[in-house]
Amino acid sequence: MIYADTSALVKRYLDEPFSADFETLLEQGSMAISRLTIVELRCALARRRRNREIDAMRESRANAELAADIQDGALVVSDIDNAHFTAAYHLIGRLSDIPLRTLDALHLAIARDIAASGLATADRSQADAAEALGFTVFRFH
Repeated sequence: MIYADTSALVKRYLDEPFSADFETLLEQGSMAISRLTIVELRCALARRRRNREIDAMRESRANAELAADIQDGALVVSDIDNAHFTAAYHLIGRLSDIPLRTLDALHLAIARDIAASGLATADRSQADAAEALGFTVFRFH
């Protein structure tokens, strides 16, 4: 299963560069996300509304579409627990040459824990880290 981080998943709900490419990947089967992804996506949508990039109706519709994708099984949600924080801590040390951010390290820890075969991301540093960990990386940048 492919794990989608928030930077890639947002392309499902907003019209952005590479949105069609992400849709094509999603059509191949269910994707994994985490509870972290849900919170980050909510934050990204709210930020875009505040910045007047989208209106409140589009924000609400995107949140409803996310809920429907989860309910329909297109997205499989993984929990996050203390072990993921410990694993992320160690990944940051292991990948010390890559400027890995906290939440990106958590996404990678979760993806490893669920034995995802690939990682979808629009973040270059996270893509580099995922490749260093042996994931097949689907880049949307």
